[in-house]
Parts: sequence; structure tokens; C-alpha cells
Amino acid sequence: MDIFETLTSKAKAAQKRIVLPESLEDRTMQAADRIIADGIARIQFIGSRDEILTKAKAMGLRNLDKASFFNPAEDKAKAEEYCALLYNLRKSKGMTEEQAKELVYGNPLYLASLMVKNGDADGEVGGAINATSNVLRPALQIIKMKPGISVVSGAFIMIIPKREYGADGLFVFADCAVTPDPTAEQLAQIAVVSASTAKTLGGFEPKVAMLSFSTKGSAKHESVEKVQKATELAKQMAPGLVLDGEFQADAAIVPSVGKSKAPGSAIQGDANVLVFPNLDAGNIGYKLSQRLSGGMAIGPILQGMASPVNDLSRGCNVDDIVKMIIITANQAI
Repeated sequence: MDIFETLTSKAKAAQKRIVLPESLEDRTMQAADRIIADGIARIQFIGSRDEILTKAKAMGLRNLDKASFFNPAEDKAKAEEYCALLYNLRKSKGMTEEQAKELVYGNPLYLASLMVKNGDADGEVGGAINATSNVLRPALQIIKMKPGISVVSGAFIMIIPKREYGADGLFVFADCAVTPDPTAEQLAQIAVVSASTAKTLGGFEPKVAMLSFSTKGSAKHESVEKVQKATELAKQMAPGLVLDGEFQADAAIVPSVGKSKAPGSAIQGDANVLVFPNLDAGNIGYKLSQRLSGGMAIGPILQGMASPVNDLSRGCNVDDIVKMIIITANQAI
């Protein structure tokens, strides 16, 4: 059973409620139709049921009538509940009641985050027609971060054909998508949440390597010192986690090199979670690994939010959206 068969099976059993704020977007509607047809999750749309189902019929989609629908113009009592929630969350930042009302009635991305915050949805997937900043802004303002976490990061589950590496060819790479130059404190947090992603989505016990161009003090530089500090902070945050650094990439994933360069380390060239020192390294690293190995990169999976919110590429296809809904449902379990 491959990773997506496992994740799909878990999602079917859990039946989580996933809200899709871009409810009239063609690819999103097609993905939702597949999710409902396969019984993977419960889909929630924002907008007019009649308008969405009329378009679905014209597109030949047969399952969207089994979704649930929330239209603030029709359910004004619930909409006013969301207005009050948003106002109370943001009034200390200067938001007025009128501004809260405008966002609830006029911005589905804010409304989706409010549904998650209020316990009316388990997770959110958006971004097919919205920039990442537009998806993240309401999520950060409303859903906010997990306790002890102050940074959003983007992880990829990497499936590498050479199964002698990682966890039988599986890795988590982070941060590859969000934070350009994390501090040592942020890097430590990224390491801890990436380990959680490995367990929750990858289904393997994490062994975390903090990457650098240095292995155990072989080079001196302020960027090396940042990774060394991040390693110590991560160990303090999660003392039971198998984690070490700083490592060059070969020392992290090749047993013979790891044993030679870091003989006393808890990581002996068997890391399966790779934490990159900055976004340059992470983004370049996952794309090179994917292309040169012929492997698969699943993501970016947003990490650190108090409840799951995931952002799509505007160039995504229907299959990408289906997979992200499955991932979001598993994060919500």
C-alpha cells in the first residue's frame, strides 16, 4: 500500500469536514466531486447552493449535491455569529464591527477560517485562484498558531525511488516554501513540527537532521552557528525526539558517511526528516531531489497552524487538489 492509499483509507474512516472557499472554481469543483464520490471527506462549500449546483450540472458533475453549503446571505444568524467572532478576535488590532461584517459577507477566505475556528469545519484548502498571502492572512489572524509555535513552514513529503535512503525512500523536507531566513528559534520549531508531519502523514518514526554546509563543527560561520543553536533549542523543545545536527546532506542520509563524520551522533546517516537552514536551500533541495531522482514531491504542506489550512498553487490540477484535501483531512485527525 503506497502512502496515498494509506492516507485515503484514514481519511475515509475519519470523514473530516473540509471547507473549500473557492467554491465556483472549476478544478476545485471537480476535485470535490471526486472526493465525495469516493467517500473520502465531507465537503463544505461557501456560497449559493443553487448557483454552485447549476454550474456543477453544466460541468457534468453528479455528486456535489451531497456537499454542505453555507451562504451568509441566506443564514444570517450564523453569519452574525461569525461577525461577532471576527470582531472579538481582531478589535484589539483596530478592526471595527463594520469591517468584520464586510469580510464575513464578502471574503470567503475569511469566512472559511472562521468556520474552522468556530469548530464548524475541520480544515481548509484554498489557493487555486488566490495568492498564498491571501490564504494565509485570514488563517493567521483567526486560526492562529499551535501553542509554542510562532512560524508557518511548508513541508514536502518526498518519495525517492532509491529506497535505501530515508524511511524506505520516504522523507520530509522543510522549510521549502514559506519562511525565507528563519531564526534559530524558528528553525527549531520547524524541526519539531516537521517531525510531527513525518508521523502523522508519512507514517514513519522521525529521525531529524539539521542541515548545513558543516558537519559537527567542521566549518565556522554564523550560518553554521545558527543551525547549531537551532539544534540545541529543538532538543529542549522535544527531548524525546531523535534529532541532531549540524550535518552536511551526505552525513545525514548516507550511513557510511554519517558514521565517519559524526560517529557519536544519534543520527548515523539514517535521517528521514531534513531541516534546511533557509528557504534558498530548502526550495532548491526539494526540486533537485525530485527531478534528479525521478521521485515525487507532495506539498507544500503548511505546518504550525492550530488547525489545518493548506494553500494550493494557482497552477494546480484537479489531482493536486484531491491530494491536498486528503492531506488536510489527515492533519485534522
